[in-house]
Amino acid sequence: MAILALDQGTTSSRAILFDREFRPLGQKNIPLTQHYPKEGWVEHDAEEIFHSQMQAAGVLLAEITDEVDCIGITNQRETTILWNTETGKPIAPAIVWQCRRTASQCEALTASGWESTIKRTTGLPIDAYFSATKIVWLLANTPGVRELAEAGKLLFGTVECWLVWKLTGNHVTDVTNASRTMLMNISSLEWDRDICQKLGIPMGILPKIVDNAGYLGTVREDTAIPPQIWGKAVTAAAGDQQAALFGQTCFSLGDTKNTYGTGCFALMNIGNRPVFNEKLITTVGWKIGDQVTYALEGSVFNAGSAIQWLRDELKLISSAPECDLLAEQVENSGGVIFVPGFTGLGAPYWDMYARGALLGLTRGSNRCHVCRAVLEGIAYQSAELIVAMQKASGIPIHSLKVDGGASVSTPMMQFQADLLNITVDRPAVIESTALGAAMLAGIGAGLYTIDDLPKVRVSACRFTPRSGASAPNDYARWQAAIRAVQAFE
Repeated sequence: MAILALDQGTTSSRAILFDREFRPLGQKNIPLTQHYPKEGWVEHDAEEIFHSQMQAAGVLLAEITDEVDCIGITNQRETTILWNTETGKPIAPAIVWQCRRTASQCEALTASGWESTIKRTTGLPIDAYFSATKIVWLLANTPGVRELAEAGKLLFGTVECWLVWKLTGNHVTDVTNASRTMLMNISSLEWDRDICQKLGIPMGILPKIVDNAGYLGTVREDTAIPPQIWGKAVTAAAGDQQAALFGQTCFSLGDTKNTYGTGCFALMNIGNRPVFNEKLITTVGWKIGDQVTYALEGSVFNAGSAIQWLRDELKLISSAPECDLLAEQVENSGGVIFVPGFTGLGAPYWDMYARGALLGLTRGSNRCHVCRAVLEGIAYQSAELIVAMQKASGIPIHSLKVDGGASVSTPMMQFQADLLNITVDRPAVIESTALGAAMLAGIGAGLYTIDDLPKVRVSACRFTPRSGASAPNDYARWQAAIRAVQAFE
């Protein structure tokens, strides 16, 4: 017997099967096509999202014949999909969380005086990152969509909502994903009527908000769905970063994790009441029954995507591991500083118009220096998040739990420890997102309680700060680079 985690990410769809002790039995990964129709725009094909996720699950379950007990779903957050209920088809490409096309709408909303209201109500700043203005854009720029909404034939969902609907026919969203739309009241955990009215979003298109662990629906029999999961219950859903927080067993006040994926996302457990901060996001960590856990979050829009940029656009490396190998050939970046602001800067700057930069180049700079600068640029961004969280919460952080594909980079994790002067703790299972989804699914199916889970996480490597490391002294140059990027707008 096993638990299936469907992990739908920005660049791929993964399926991982866990046994009852939450040991991974196997996984499959199917790449997801990225579309960049205009500068600053990022889109996905929502049908490809579903079919790639089903392909990953189908291939995995064809190889591993353990029977599936239940299913947990975790997903790229904020990505926005509208679909026609009669045809079951998306009415336009999905607008990805990275997309900046609605920046001007956000500026107008801020100028109208709604910034403090939205921050106080939703815990979020006004930014193109979140789903709300993406919905507004689709409603305004897709022919016939208003008519569909008025006829009750249009639905909105983030990616987990889309997958649950395709699998079960139920239109629900979990509370963590709802908290990323800029439409949910962070205290009442309900859609906010005033914000929806201000933005012109019909509330009839919004899904029902549900807990992270519990029955979400039964998988229907359909040729597009692997038969091994027909009739199985979906018992959990959570946004990828909240799932990682749960998978890292950050169950105590002040526990903090950072996921190094396409972006970097640091979350701190702040307990059962929201804490508001100008620079950081207040979000729902998870809700199980009557128990709600909140988190402070800092978001970096580009992290692992910067390594992909080295590989796919600059052709400086042939694979992600090669970036580490080259970076380790030099003692430092040779003065090169990289700001990975391809789609703007997230926390603590919230600058929608900033762009990336490679600074400090000399004639002696080579690709080893550039690779090291890219890894260090990711660590610099993350360090700013952790420092901001400590200041906002008043809680010192002594250890940072890390996960995600880019966390396998030993030079980057060591630099992170040096920069923050704290221990960086990498687990044996770095796919904490999928693990968290599986853990929540086990709770939702009644197989476990949260008290059963702290023993699940096993540390694989701890990076301790090195005495005499130069990283903290280089921080001023990083801040100068940030100022240069912002001045370039």
